[in-house]
Amino acid sequence: MKFHGVLFFPVTPFAPDGSLDGERLARHIESGVAAGAGGVFVACGTGEFHALTAEEIERATRIAVEAVDGRVPVLAAAGGPPPVARDQAARIRRAGADGILLLPPYLVSAPQRGLVRYVEEVSGASDLPVIFYQRGTTRLTEATAAEIAALPRVVGLKDGVGDIERMHRIVRAVRAVPGTEDFQFFNGLPTAEMTAPAYRGIGVELYSSAVFAFAPEIALAFHRALTEGDETLVTTLLDEFYGPLVQLRDEVPGYAVALIKAGVTVRGLDVGGVRAPLLDPTPEHMARLTELIAHGLEVVAA
Repeated sequence: MKFHGVLFFPVTPFAPDGSLDGERLARHIESGVAAGAGGVFVACGTGEFHALTAEEIERATRIAVEAVDGRVPVLAAAGGPPPVARDQAARIRRAGADGILLLPPYLVSAPQRGLVRYVEEVSGASDLPVIFYQRGTTRLTEATAAEIAALPRVVGLKDGVGDIERMHRIVRAVRAVPGTEDFQFFNGLPTAEMTAPAYRGIGVELYSSAVFAFAPEIALAFHRALTEGDETLVTTLLDEFYGPLVQLRDEVPGYAVALIKAGVTVRGLDVGGVRAPLLDPTPEHMARLTELIAHGLEVVAA
């Protein structure tokens, strides 16, 4: 399972009664794949994994698999307490996904050996490939990362910590392990385009693009400019779109998800609001987001 291009993390639409809106999710995913997504990661961070039931994760995965119809890989998230994560992994497998994005256990600090044990136990719940997501309290040493990378089903490591020096050591340590030539690394920071140039410098070229969910034109233009060395467009988009978006994102906790969902609605597909404990953007912030999207589209069109 190899990834290329921009990775799509769809939002999870909710109907007026608060239930998962399968029809809108299918439309959202179809439009992203048609736009050129290199992979679909459903029911993950941008998809409000933290607020979904196990049944909803399984249903969202099944919808994604049907909508994608084999055109690109489909992965879904599992995580949290080991028994819960194992159940989610089994459900994702049953729904027909190509792999699992394994989020770490929450609210606990664990020794490095315990993190290896966690990945071993959850990855053993299915035969699917696993990408492990280090973030929050889960910070791997290079030795632990190399040990996890050598596990039979682990095919990738996604970084949501943002410690470039640590991540550089991890990349070098994993690459030194025989048989890891195809192991893939991902930049999983919020609004990853802001740090994509730095991550490319340490050999991490793949990243999750939340912006792709509502403005694939901007996300694809940025990725193309970054790949082709168009520093003028990269700098313009960072200065005039991504930078201001991050400033808005940081004004309210949870906006890394809420703004993305609002952006999808701005672009014409009403996907409903976010679930608690997140809050939807205020009218003022919605206006700023709408202006930012319009300007970003103007930049790439020019």
